[in-house]
Amino acid sequence: MERLFGLDARGTTMRREVLAGATTFLTMAYIVIVNPSILAAAGIDQGAAFVATCLAAAIGSALMGLWGNFPIALAPGMGLNAYFAFAVVQGMGMPWQVALGAVFLGGLVFLAVSLARVREWLVNGIPLSLKLGIAAGIGFFLGLIGLRGMGLVVAHPATLVGIGRLSDPALLLGCAGFLLIAGFTARGVPGAIIIGILATAAAGIPLGLTEFRGIVDLPPSLAPTFLQLDISGALGLGVLGIVFTFFLVDLLDNTGTLIATTHRAGLMRPDGTVPNLGRALQADSGGAIIGAVLGTSTTVSYIESAAGIQAGGRTGLTAVVVGALFLVTLFLAPLATSIPGFATAPALVFVACLMAQALRSIDWEDMTDYVPALITTLAMPFTFSIATGIGIGFITHAVLKTLAGRAGEVTGAVWLLAGLSAAKFAAT
Repeated sequence: MERLFGLDARGTTMRREVLAGATTFLTMAYIVIVNPSILAAAGIDQGAAFVATCLAAAIGSALMGLWGNFPIALAPGMGLNAYFAFAVVQGMGMPWQVALGAVFLGGLVFLAVSLARVREWLVNGIPLSLKLGIAAGIGFFLGLIGLRGMGLVVAHPATLVGIGRLSDPALLLGCAGFLLIAGFTARGVPGAIIIGILATAAAGIPLGLTEFRGIVDLPPSLAPTFLQLDISGALGLGVLGIVFTFFLVDLLDNTGTLIATTHRAGLMRPDGTVPNLGRALQADSGGAIIGAVLGTSTTVSYIESAAGIQAGGRTGLTAVVVGALFLVTLFLAPLATSIPGFATAPALVFVACLMAQALRSIDWEDMTDYVPALITTLAMPFTFSIATGIGIGFITHAVLKTLAGRAGEVTGAVWLLAGLSAAKFAAT
């Protein structure tokens, strides 16, 4: 273990790393319930999606631990899974097999730029305000999905959206579940999200809203999703924009998470750089590629890893422990598939609240910064498309800076992304 992870050099022990891994796992275990539920809306077999989620998290976390030696766990990302199911498959009518192909190609592009300096050019060239707007916008998009899943927000012919039937027992349980998750998190209870989901689902059993199918059994078959991705379909001209969106959001999300968690772990150099960041991003991209082959949406680094870091995790052994626990979770499929939508939706809304915190770091004194960021944030839920929101944000930033006489502040990366987005909009 010392040779693999350098425990002494980072001032940690095996016991502390195992405890940290268990802590991180508890904070992100909700994904094995929420992700299959979201992917089922795209027509993917829920049992196979559960297995794919567990395996993608296990393999991705192991890659991060063994190759990058970071205490950061991976799993299918929140926000990207909603984009996959609701925007790409349902909204655009694209077969889920083609969408998986787009995830695979996005992972390949991510891997390519992680092996080259293009990654640094793109990441450094996107202004902080737009990065924060994208993060918050994905949160708002996720929140809309969650509120709709709870039944609190419904379609309305006159006002576009309206309020659901407040006497609906499922809606009331969903609201109670959200408050339970938020309250437990505020008290620092480990695993608050998974506790809230399970408690909400259990409350639905006596009301006939939850069908309990057991707890432990052999894992379902992975056959319905394994190697079902359609790469040739994803190479079509109309899908390349989706591939770009998967790549860009994956790149921004992972970079932000890695910077935040390594800073908290004390692994960042004084000049702000992170040792072995390239290896970490390569592990991320590898996780995305493997996840698509298994049959799940994009695998990303999880900000919940900060909980394990807070518990003392400093090396890749923490991530390897998380991966091992996800393998054990494979045998809890009956419990995971028993959870109804009204129990998982509150978790989406709560994660949306956490992601919205990015707005507080925007420079609210500079209109050319905060206007494009807010346009990005608002466009995602109201156009029901992460890709559209990102594109509108880049175009707004470039045009507004130019009109303000500050075109020199627009980086080459932003001009490139704004031009590609404008061409995509013109072609639709």
